[in-house]
Amino acid sequence: MHEFSIAAAIVDTAVRHADGRRVTSVRVNLGHLRQVVPDSLEFAFGIVSRETLCEDAMLDQVVIPARLRCGPCASEWQIDQPNFRCPSCDGTETTVVSGEELEVESIEVTEGAPACTASG
Repeated sequence: MHEFSIAAAIVDTAVRHADGRRVTSVRVNLGHLRQVVPDSLEFAFGIVSRETLCEDAMLDQVVIPARLRCGPCASEWQIDQPNFRCPSCDGTETTVVSGEELEVESIEVTEGAPACTASG
């Protein structure tokens, strides 16, 4: 399950930017086309974050819907299943507008002195 490698990357990013302070919350944008299972990612995050500055942090996941745009007719639509044909003109010259995101949008940390636990 690739959620463990994604969770590890999220923890690494948050710890790197926490400047030694305990992380209380991490907000991530997950595109629908990344095929991440939110419950599995939350489970993996809980395990991977143990004994790091992210231990006990809340993982806030924002799932970004997959949207496509047709080149010839400029129609734009949201998809739930991988079907890359334009519903307006049946064209195949489509591009992904959203749904491929996989990014840490923000972290919240405690104020004050750095924590005394392991940081990575």
